[in-house]
Amino acid sequence: MDTRMDEKSAELLRSRSRAAFDAQAPTYDTGMEGEHARRLYPDVLAEVRRAVAGRPAPRLLDLGCGTGALAELVLEGIPGARLSCVDLSPKMTEVARERLGDRADVLLCDAERLPFRDGSFDAAWCNDSFHHYPDPERAAFQVWRVLAPGSTLIIGDAWQPAPARAIMNAWMPYSREGDVRIYSEAELRCILGTWFSEVSWRRVGQTACVAVARKGV
Repeated sequence: MDTRMDEKSAELLRSRSRAAFDAQAPTYDTGMEGEHARRLYPDVLAEVRRAVAGRPAPRLLDLGCGTGALAELVLEGIPGARLSCVDLSPKMTEVARERLGDRADVLLCDAERLPFRDGSFDAAWCNDSFHHYPDPERAAFQVWRVLAPGSTLIIGDAWQPAPARAIMNAWMPYSREGDVRIYSEAELRCILGTWFSEVSWRRVGQTACVAVARKGV
């Protein structure tokens, strides 16, 4: 599928996301706005641990890290991990830096323009953020690029059945949070499958999904 849009429209969506999540940063960990993301934490954490099992000091990347709450759980669950986190929101990165301290590098940047060398990480995850990316194909490529051969990307995100998804996607261009699209299983498999050699997908509850994409060796 081709979800590309012109750069002016893409930047408008990024600015909406940045402003919305700047405003939500103080209350995201306890408020309703972060509830959907929090419900996915156990599933994403379990997949990350599975992806790096047996590695003594895995190199990890958190895309759209928000307040760093999930990153903190990953660090607790994977001792010795080396972690980098990125987010588009200055306020979210401030909260994440305060929470994580010197346990992680937290960078203010766009997931579609990752500032890392090829093959820098053993696993990456993106929780409740992928549906905000104006160019998901580019974001998928960027993660594929910075992952080492044989490494894994885990995506936890929103999901809806076809009728509800169609309604939500028609509304999303007007979203104040810069939402772009809720993807079907087939769409997400297509985006990730362009680069990754193996993609699995499963539903989580009634409104979420987890996709696991593995880079070929």
